[in-house]
Amino acid sequence: MKNIQKLIPPAVIAASICAVFACLMVYENDFLWKAQELNLFLDTPMFFQQQMEVAGGMLVWIGCYLTQFFYFPWMGAALLCVGWGILVVLTKMAFRIPWRWGVVLLIPVALLLITDVDMGYWIYYLKLRGHFFVATVGMLVAVAMVWLFRLLPSRWLLRPMFIVLTVVVGYPLMGFYGLLAAFLMGLLAWRLTDHSVSQRVVCTVVAAVFILAVPLLCYRYVYCQTNLVNIYWAALPLYRLVEGFPAYYIPFYLLVAFYVVLAFCYRPHQPAADSKRPWMSLVVQLGLLALLAWGVWHFWYKDYNFHKELAMQRCLESSDWDGIITEASDLQEEPTRSILMMKNLALSRLGRIGDEMYHFRSGSKTSNTVLPVRMTQVVGKAIYYHYGQPNFCYRWCLEDAVEGGCRVEYLKYLTRCSIVNGEYQVARKYINLMKHTKFYRSWAEEQERFLDHPQEIRNDKDYGFVLHMMGHGDVLNSDNNLVESFLMRQLVMIDSDDPILQEQTLIAALWMKDIQMFWPKFFQYVNLHPGQHVPTHYQEAAYLYGHLENGVDISHMPFDEVVKRTYDNFMARAQQNAGMSEEILGDLMRPEFGHTFYFEYFLNRDQQMY
Repeated sequence: MKNIQKLIPPAVIAASICAVFACLMVYENDFLWKAQELNLFLDTPMFFQQQMEVAGGMLVWIGCYLTQFFYFPWMGAALLCVGWGILVVLTKMAFRIPWRWGVVLLIPVALLLITDVDMGYWIYYLKLRGHFFVATVGMLVAVAMVWLFRLLPSRWLLRPMFIVLTVVVGYPLMGFYGLLAAFLMGLLAWRLTDHSVSQRVVCTVVAAVFILAVPLLCYRYVYCQTNLVNIYWAALPLYRLVEGFPAYYIPFYLLVAFYVVLAFCYRPHQPAADSKRPWMSLVVQLGLLALLAWGVWHFWYKDYNFHKELAMQRCLESSDWDGIITEASDLQEEPTRSILMMKNLALSRLGRIGDEMYHFRSGSKTSNTVLPVRMTQVVGKAIYYHYGQPNFCYRWCLEDAVEGGCRVEYLKYLTRCSIVNGEYQVARKYINLMKHTKFYRSWAEEQERFLDHPQEIRNDKDYGFVLHMMGHGDVLNSDNNLVESFLMRQLVMIDSDDPILQEQTLIAALWMKDIQMFWPKFFQYVNLHPGQHVPTHYQEAAYLYGHLENGVDISHMPFDEVVKRTYDNFMARAQQNAGMSEEILGDLMRPEFGHTFYFEYFLNRDQQMY
């Protein structure tokens, strides 16, 4: 019976980590995939040297290497959970935590999990590479070093020398986590019974001196690229844009505090369990487990639109246009403009936008975050590329690469932009870099064939559409970070005889509700599609504008009967409820008319473009 009782705590810990893995797979599959898209690991000496130019470079290099396995989200999540399992075992051994208090060992796991799943839109801004694994690997090494420190004999000054070694070697390789390991050693020295008072003082003084001095010396003579205010926090994420966001550091504060408490509470010999009250330990641990579960779930970033954007971006990257439409067809909240732009792009690629553009929930909800998020960071690069603005896509990829480091996503779009611009030698440079990645070598080789056979580019299903959209001047100027409004204004001014591009100019006129620009685009569309049925939304706009203004005679135009009947019913219903506010009237009429341009024109007028 006692043997079974001993197995319960490790079983609970294993089950808890497995539950975390399951939650990551269910709720964050797309998020983990995006993490590796916004990561880069190259198996080249130069890439390694670049990481080692700052303190904690080895840790970042390892983090980047492990993050690439999120290409298969289950694989990356499994590695993360295995790391947390090892951390549990190392923490138990280093600080001699009895299994009967095993649930306590889940505290650092919960805190490390929160640092990953509470990121939200920080995934687009955070400059620390390999963030998802850096803290976990850093704590693994730091706790392992503390364990080794405890195992060393107290004679021959081995422990003080080990502290020196930990800081001198650990700081350049692990940054903050090397300093943390030395700090814990200095504290733990006071709890070791085989130390005299003088030995304890020596360990503490050595730890303090080297923790303070080594980063300063490295800043002065080695790491000239590191900001002085950040030298002690190397390899920690910097949650700072124009201003700082200190709340995101709380899990790291608690993580350090947890190990400090373990160091203070260390006992060389654990007291035997109280056989008279075994239930008390069980109750306390169950309560702690429930508290940890609630805390993780409470701080888990659960924004609906954020995850919907990620799912649609994943479909976009694989040219799964039907998948984007599926994601857009079941929106449970007012969507962001990024969602609408991806939906419209997918409808355009499927040739269904003229009949279905308004069949989906519309809106302009701002991103649920304290960060100043713009579409440029979320999906703007892809939107620019697919809408025939490769220079804007190229520009934003380069700017963000300079600001936060190059990433797989940037390299892929830099390659694509170079190919459609006919800059094949530039494209080859990026392709050669992609060949040094673990999971994108085949993608790079697939793109390389276009460099050897450029005549195939126009016939490619993906590049062909973009080339049609480039049938105008792609002049680089300022978009003020407003992708949607800038792009629509660019498109509406284009005069083209290319049917694909011309339809997009008509859609832009519809999108902007510009009557004067609509009519020439509409007639040009009809001329470019002789004898073909005009899509419903284009008919609705023409029928509505013909009644609003008398500048164009629509009496002889062959409108569908359903278009005319829907218009009459819409106007009649609006007249019956003339005293209602626009918001109330919109809710009343949306079930019957929400899929029409009439509803869009009159009752969706306050949507802001970003």
